[in-house]
Amino acid sequence: MSSYVAAIDQGTTSTRFIVFDHGGDVVVVDQKEHQQIYPKPGWVEHDALQIWERTLEVMTGALDKGRILPEQIAAIGVTNQRETTVVWDRKTGKPLCNAIVWQDTRTHDLCKKLALKGGQDRFRAATGLPLATYFSGPKIRWILDHVPGASAGANRGDVLFGNIDTWLIWNLTGREAHVTDVTNASRTMLMNLKTLDWDDEILKALGIPRKMLPQIKSSSEIYGTVAAAKTSARARAALPLQGVPICGDLGDQQAALFGQACFKAGEAKNTYGTGCFMLMNTGEKPVKSKAGLLTTLGYKIGKQKAVYALEGSIAIAGALIQWLRDNLGLIEKSSEVETLAKTVKDNGGIYFVPAFSGLFAPYWKSDARGAIVGMTRYANQGHIARAALEATAFQTREVLDAMEKDSGVKLSSLKVDGGMVFNELLMQFQADILDVPVVRPKVAETTALGAAYAAGLAVGFWKDTDDLQKNWGRDKEWKPKMDPQTRTDLYAGWKKAVTRTFDWV
Repeated sequence: MSSYVAAIDQGTTSTRFIVFDHGGDVVVVDQKEHQQIYPKPGWVEHDALQIWERTLEVMTGALDKGRILPEQIAAIGVTNQRETTVVWDRKTGKPLCNAIVWQDTRTHDLCKKLALKGGQDRFRAATGLPLATYFSGPKIRWILDHVPGASAGANRGDVLFGNIDTWLIWNLTGREAHVTDVTNASRTMLMNLKTLDWDDEILKALGIPRKMLPQIKSSSEIYGTVAAAKTSARARAALPLQGVPICGDLGDQQAALFGQACFKAGEAKNTYGTGCFMLMNTGEKPVKSKAGLLTTLGYKIGKQKAVYALEGSIAIAGALIQWLRDNLGLIEKSSEVETLAKTVKDNGGIYFVPAFSGLFAPYWKSDARGAIVGMTRYANQGHIARAALEATAFQTREVLDAMEKDSGVKLSSLKVDGGMVFNELLMQFQADILDVPVVRPKVAETTALGAAYAAGLAVGFWKDTDDLQKNWGRDKEWKPKMDPQTRTDLYAGWKKAVTRTFDWV
């Protein structure tokens, strides 16, 4: 019997390979960053071949570090940055251009043009999503329009599309399995929520050939095994873990929902990463949002019924702290932001609205841009650092308000995960501004864990979700301490600040 299940966690800024034991604990992890490419204002790209190389490097690195043999790994799950769009040549295996990242706003004009007929909610009834630059569908259309040979190749079936999960699984299986799962497919704006298949009317409206799209599968089934083939010319090593089944696939936020054991309708989690993403399990029927949230797939385990979710997506959370580090030089390491923010007792009247890629939930304004408001001579670096942290908590409050309105469920506590949950100042302020307890699990790597769980279920490493529920444990809880009037005043200031970012472009 194999001892472990592994997960590839391919995120916006780095790729990790994490090995878990049966108790859901981390055995070993290896991580490598990849380049962030900004060719023009609003454009964000990744080199998909570099991501593939980093994936191989971290797989090998983790196995070496942990002295783990291939036969000890029962299965591999994949979780990924969603909506990031790769289009490549089936024969050469090379991308036609850099991957267009989910934060990229170059499709703004295309989305406006598509909205002329039916408005921003033109495809929402079928897909649960508004017309926005965030999703993969418009990005595919942009590539077909602007990259020489892309359109003709797609029509012939020689050019393939995938989000990062599809790209990695295709390469891992020796260029055999061109698949995605329902959660990733639900982020393209091309999949019908009810049929769980590509929607022909939307494909026609966007001019996207069906033959370039991957086959939609469940989140937990065997898609193929790691091939024995050599890899790209830029990464000549043989694939590690040959013969191990690849059998879990979930978009990163849905993977965190699954890893947090949110298996009952009404249970929710918030992930604090590059962006910030709150998902609530709504059961086996999609819930239409009237408050600016996304209706999306939560997960689908094998032949079981699909589980749906409501999602509030925030574009910039941890990325704002990186911006303070890289663009302003206020801190040398992201972890230093808490120390700097603690040099002041409050935000000094400053609000920082990080609408760098427009505003996501609940506004969906791609023409908004970032603003720091309330500046006086009194303000210093500490106030800016504090306002940057508070921005994540305020945005989360807006999403939670919308979620409670849509679902009719009043949240009793919020499960949290992601890199920022070790920031004590942020977590306490989050509990204060929400007025509910905030709970961190004992295994904070819930995104990778969710993908590992899906893979493990497919091969019987774990029996069922009851098995997984037993693994979830509480690490720390923050309870609200703020008086109601302060909470009301701070939030009113935030709401006013947000309006200052509208209609900038």
